[in-house]
Amino acid sequence: MTLTRRRAGLAATALAALALTAGCGSSTNQGAGSTPSSDTIQPAGQGTSDYGSSGSGSGGGYGGQAGGDDGTTGGKAKQWPAAGTLALHEAPDLGPVVTDAKGMTLYRFDKDTAKPPMSNCSGACATAWPPVPADGADVPAGIAKSALGSVTRADGTKQLTIGGWPAYRYAKDTKPGDTKGQGVGGTWNALAADGKKAGAQQTGDVSVFDQPTLGKILVDGQGRTLYRFNKDSAWPMKFGCTGSCLDTWKPAKPADRSKLGGIPPKLISTVTRPDGTRQLAVKCWPVYWFTGDKQPGDINGQGKMGLWFAVSQDGKKLTTTP
Repeated sequence: MTLTRRRAGLAATALAALALTAGCGSSTNQGAGSTPSSDTIQPAGQGTSDYGSSGSGSGGGYGGQAGGDDGTTGGKAKQWPAAGTLALHEAPDLGPVVTDAKGMTLYRFDKDTAKPPMSNCSGACATAWPPVPADGADVPAGIAKSALGSVTRADGTKQLTIGGWPAYRYAKDTKPGDTKGQGVGGTWNALAADGKKAGAQQTGDVSVFDQPTLGKILVDGQGRTLYRFNKDSAWPMKFGCTGSCLDTWKPAKPADRSKLGGIPPKLISTVTRPDGTRQLAVKCWPVYWFTGDKQPGDINGQGKMGLWFAVSQDGKKLTTTP
């Protein structure tokens, strides 16, 4: 009887030791302090990392690698969503900012370089700021084709550059038009059409936009191109666009002279239309925006019927046609 009990006790001890050994040596064990076998980088809008916020992560939290992550999974480069045809979105206080085809804002990083292009955001930084692939990117009317380029990242992938600056999305932007990454850590800024920092140029009720085809043109507070109509006149005052014309060409709203972006106040005035409404005038000419223009930089109204023309920075009409 005693011998039987002794054998049973030894067997139980052996089984417990075997279970303990298997548990401690298991390759799937992820206890406290363990490191996952693969990272959890997610597409923009789905990330949960706080990298890019003040004081988080290594390297100050702004582009430093964390945990030795080299931006690859199992030795293969991560695949980020393509940008598609870029767009320009008028962001409050920033003016036109570059977005991808789905309206997600694109950013630049002060610790990168443009000449030559170089990305210094990898590892955990690239989790919070996913690089934008160069393949398949195209431009709208408001961005010069020559502004697009690419840079080869450490993992061999090609990243989109705008004006030489590598482009990123921000994981905490969750819907089109979000600009939550603007100013993060003092090193991240939304991209303007030429690769500069959005908001670097003054915006207002009327401001200047550098349109790739026409040069510096005037736009309203929503970034819409302003046009003159040849059948109007400045002196004596005459309005040639009335009735059904106003379904397509909308009179621009008067501007506050204290809220102009790079425009001499003397060029801006207000005129009263025959129906009593007030309209913005540039050099005494009534100006309009075109319903066929869908985003900042569009000039679909330029040269229409040989009568409609965008307005230059000095208030003159531009007769160049795309």
